[in-house]
Formats: sequence, structure tokens, C-alpha cells
Amino acid sequence: MPKARAGKRPRRERPEGKAPGILFNTGAGQHILKNPLVVNSIIEKAALRRTDVILEVGPGTGNLTVKMLEKVKKVIACEIDPRLVGELQKRVQGTCLANKLEIKVGDVLKTELPFFDACVANLPYQISSPFVFKLLLHRPFFRCAILMFQREFALRLVAKPGTKLYCRLSINTQLLARVDHLMKVGKNNFRPPPKVESSVVRIEPKNPPPPINFQEWDGLVRIAFVRKNKTLSAAFKSSAVEQLLDHNYRIHCSLHNREIPENFKIAEKIQTVLKDTGFSEKRARSMDIDDFIRLLHGFNSEGIHFS
Repeated sequence: MPKARAGKRPRRERPEGKAPGILFNTGAGQHILKNPLVVNSIIEKAALRRTDVILEVGPGTGNLTVKMLEKVKKVIACEIDPRLVGELQKRVQGTCLANKLEIKVGDVLKTELPFFDACVANLPYQISSPFVFKLLLHRPFFRCAILMFQREFALRLVAKPGTKLYCRLSINTQLLARVDHLMKVGKNNFRPPPKVESSVVRIEPKNPPPPINFQEWDGLVRIAFVRKNKTLSAAFKSSAVEQLLDHNYRIHCSLHNREIPENFKIAEKIQTVLKDTGFSEKRARSMDIDDFIRLLHGFNSEGIHFS
């Protein structure tokens, strides 16, 4: 058996997920996109322009960031981990790209978003839902967002009425934006690999937005989708729902100087609205945006509000 050379130690492989000086925190969603083909494909689908200001969330070590900096006016990268901020700064230091990069350190969910033309990001998956709605309610409008999500979350975003994954997330997102599934991304394209498969989605806000009070809308949809397989008649018989709507109705009547009959029962009024609108026996799982708009209008016209 050949002997090892004196003074030479066997080479040790760096543990998976560890960059020089950095052990990625997978609990915080730190899965770095390492495949340059996937990076290039995301950038291609974003259709970046030379004049664009791009918002990136969770830039990691900057594989996507650097490629975007070569194509746009500016990238504003939001990163919560100071170690990764240091890595990103070192990567562009002394290059012509440095003055095109702005780094915001902190939790993106707790900070006001800056002006941007497009958002391109491999998001930490645990902030997916709140970040999507922070984006969609952001003003002024941006052109589009190209975002990496956990596969099942992405499929919920694009799910249609009557399908298994159709849920409150689906209808709320589709009310405010056009959503398209662009491509699947396997777990081995990341370092370290996540436990789930991923997908890239394109979100384009509807501009102008639908003339609907989103808080009202979400209040109604939330009640309907708590048990999406129940009829709406059954879903609205919850005592908590009745108490909430009774409280809101009394405030509405007080503001509009309307007298409430002594024998008034909110449960009866709710069921009357459901029957009159034709949705009493409908189930949330099969209702589309137009159905919920009609139902919301039916409740509101009778003084019943959800926010």
C-alpha cells in the first residue's frame, strides 16, 4: 500500500453548506442558489432594463446580485444576516459594480420598502406569504416580481377554483396580481440543499388595482376559507363570526343613524344575504374572484362589514 507523503495531510472536504468563514443558517432559510444556469434563467425571465432599480431580498453571497448589477442601474439588497452582508460587500469591493449596490441591513418585513422597478429574489421561504402581500400592497406600483418559492407555495399562488391547492392565498394574490409559474428548480441547485423542491413565479400587480377595500375583502375570504369544503351557510354559523359581524353592523348603524329593531338577530340577516345572493350552498373551494366580489357587495349593501 503506498505511503502518504511526509508532511502532507489528506485533504478534507468542506462540509456541505459551509463557505469560507460562514456556516449557513438553514433555519433562517439560507439556501444559496449555486447553479449559474438557473441564475441566468431567472435574470432572463425578469427582462431587466439598464434603467431599472431592482429590489432583492436575501441576496446571500451574491450569485444573483452580481449578475443583476451588470445589467441594471442599481440593486437594493435587503439582508438580515451581517455575516452575509460582509460577504456581499467583499465580493463587489474595488469593482465598477460597487457604486451600483445598496445594502439595507435588517428584517425586510419590518422596514418600509424603497422605490424599485422590479423585485428579483431567492426568498427565505418562511417569509413568503407576508412578503408577497407586503409587495402587492406597496405603492408606487412596480413592474413585476420574479421570486423563488417552495414548490407547494408557488402552486398555491397559481391554483384555480376547484383544485386541491386552491386557498385564501390563491384568491387574494390573484385579486391583486397576475401570477404565472415560470419554472421548477430542483433542491440540488442550492447549497446546502433544502428539504423541498422550489419554483420560480412571476407576479405582475394589477394597475390600477380592483376598486375593493382589501381589508374588507380579506375579512370575508378568511371566514369562507377557514373550512373551504363547508357550505357558506355553515361557515357563517360560527359564534365568533356572528359576534364579529354583529359588532360591525351595530357600529355601521350608529354611524348612519339607523335604528336596530329590538328583536334583531345578526344570524338571520347573514343567512338572508347568503340566500339572496345565491351563495348559501356554495363552497369557498369552488368560488372565483367574481363570486366573492358579488358576495361582498351583497353583505356591504345590507350594512354588514368585515373590517
